Amino acid sequence: MASLKTLHEVTTTHRSQSAEILAALEAHPAFGAAYTVLLYHSLPDEVDTHDFIRKWSGRKQILLPVVVGDDLEVRVYTGPEDLAVGAYGIEEPTGELFTDYAAIDLVVVPGVAFDRNGNRLGRGKGYYDRLLPRIPSAFKAGICYPFQLVEEVPSEPFDIRMDTIITQQ
Repeated sequence: MASLKTLHEVTTTHRSQSAEILAALEAHPAFGAAYTVLLYHSLPDEVDTHDFIRKWSGRKQILLPVVVGDDLEVRVYTGPEDLAVGAYGIEEPTGELFTDYAAIDLVVVPGVAFDRNGNRLGRGKGYYDRLLPRIPSAFKAGICYPFQLVEEVPSEPFDIRMDTIITQQ
């Protein structure tokens, strides 16, 4: 019984922290100014974006990445009914392919770790390393739990830094 209670506490903490982080994202001027936003459909260990995507999809154009081979495609989110389980068990949109990268105002990026200089450590497959250079003019916000904000993330000259890192205050 203790393990069920612990799981409930972890889930409640995860939801609460995610809500605070996403409230900070909503309050950021780049989010307020953005019309076209590339988000991500979260995995269980990431800031939970599922409700956030649904909430904002009626007011902003929400895009989500789709894993295709070694790359990410960007597709328009049209609703939860148009999601299908794709690579890595991530729900991905089945909607229209989006290639007008210059129209993306804001990219919200997950990561395993971030540092205060905007460097990001991903999961090691390089998906965002290949996607972000195609979206140079968009504001890039990394979102993470406080424990994921570290002193230094190793970076290479080709790595694209986040413009801001948003976590719990």
